[in-house]
Amino acid sequence: MRRRPVAIGTGVAGVHDLRVTPGTRSHRVRAVSDSANAYRTVVVGTDGSESSLRAVARAGALAGACGATLVIACAYLPADADDRELTRAQDALGDEAYQVMGSHPAEDTVRTAAERAAKAGAGDVRTVAVQGSPVEALLDVVRREDADLLVVGNRGLAGIKGRLLGSVPADATRRSTCDVLVVHTTG
Repeated sequence: MRRRPVAIGTGVAGVHDLRVTPGTRSHRVRAVSDSANAYRTVVVGTDGSESSLRAVARAGALAGACGATLVIACAYLPADADDRELTRAQDALGDEAYQVMGSHPAEDTVRTAAERAAKAGAGDVRTVAVQGSPVEALLDVVRREDADLLVVGNRGLAGIKGRLLGSVPADATRRSTCDVLVVHTTG
């Protein structure tokens, strides 16, 4: 009995992994399409937590595979935020409150994230620290960059900070004007 060639393909946005099986031998083939559906600009948010850095790595790998620009964003509260905001952050975050206060920690965070993204395969990486809540900051970056894809981790960009700042993945998914990839970053 003669076997027919079989092709099994998986992929997103014009990048596909194919396994072609003519007869009994299997060959792995990488096919890249120049389709108009390919992502050109990917935005990912981070707060520096290990969970958010996993989302950065996934976004970096995807951006690299698509030849897309990766924009890494970190939201922060202004150093001169009103007392109520500061107290709320300190009550919820304790020793981690410094991670969301002022632009200097945010700039350090995106620098670290850019290194992680480059190791994952991202070629063109830009970073930005944005004043405001995580969701508002990310959506602002998506609009300014005319992004095709927003990547967030499933624990929220703030991990423990989610108690303070709300559900980033849910809010971003609901309100974004572009595709949203929620990366499973836990366990």
